[in-house]
Amino acid sequence: MKSLLPQSESYFDTVSTYKREGKAIAHFNISNLDQARAIVEVAHELNQPVIIGASEGERAYMGVPMVRTIINELNQEYDIAIFLNADHTYSFEKVVEVVEAGYDSVIVDGAKLPYEENVALVKKCVDYVRQYEAKTGKRVLVEAELGYIGQSSSLNATLPEGVSDANLTTVEQAKDFVIRTGIDMFAPAIGNVHGMLVDAPEPSLHIDRLKEIVSVIDVPLVLHGASGNTDEDLSGAIDAGIAIVHINTEIRKAFRDGEKSYMDEHPTEVAPYKFGKEGQEEMKKVVRAKMELYMK
Repeated sequence: MKSLLPQSESYFDTVSTYKREGKAIAHFNISNLDQARAIVEVAHELNQPVIIGASEGERAYMGVPMVRTIINELNQEYDIAIFLNADHTYSFEKVVEVVEAGYDSVIVDGAKLPYEENVALVKKCVDYVRQYEAKTGKRVLVEAELGYIGQSSSLNATLPEGVSDANLTTVEQAKDFVIRTGIDMFAPAIGNVHGMLVDAPEPSLHIDRLKEIVSVIDVPLVLHGASGNTDEDLSGAIDAGIAIVHINTEIRKAFRDGEKSYMDEHPTEVAPYKFGKEGQEEMKKVVRAKMELYMK
């Protein structure tokens, strides 16, 4: 088994390198081991680092320590960098839980709160993480987002309530937010939306707004809710400065569709590893396409 990643291959160094090179690291969420292995196998084939995320709901389902154990084992098995992110974490207590469990990064999501409450929550979490780092010597990245893009990874008939151009991140607030909170990475709302629309195209990303934000802050930027966006929009966002792109709904749908197709064709089959394999194969197609796009 290979050793743990050397300091030269740290999470922040990797993200910063990709940002400088005009590329982006792929971030995919998982709900089970099948999905984790599918993601990592593609990353290994492409010889690219990857970030695996688990939201509060996904962590509650799998178990906070179990997610960390799975990623530790995969990091030992595959000779690539696999980073673990605690996606969309809504309280200080949950931030403490994942940091102490050994996660590599955490997203403090106060986007639905009034602005000053969001700042206060994120700053409290950043201060705690910095104290943890000083005590343990382990680097933990803190990300936060500003501007509401919804919360559910689902297939939607309409945009989630509260998502509109009126809630896009402004340049002034982006600069103020990053300075006052001390975060390592920043996720703006630039037309991106959680979930996917089923009967309409996804809203276009506001690349000009993104460029304006990039011009006033130095930390790496993260695009959430990228499922369903066109390749042109995603490439434009990466060219403008996005360093990490999150996909969840799109791979969940592929995984579900693969399993359903197998079970429709084999109605008497009850072995999960058989229909799970088909879910993996469909999911891999999306993972591979996204990772190749982000590297162009």
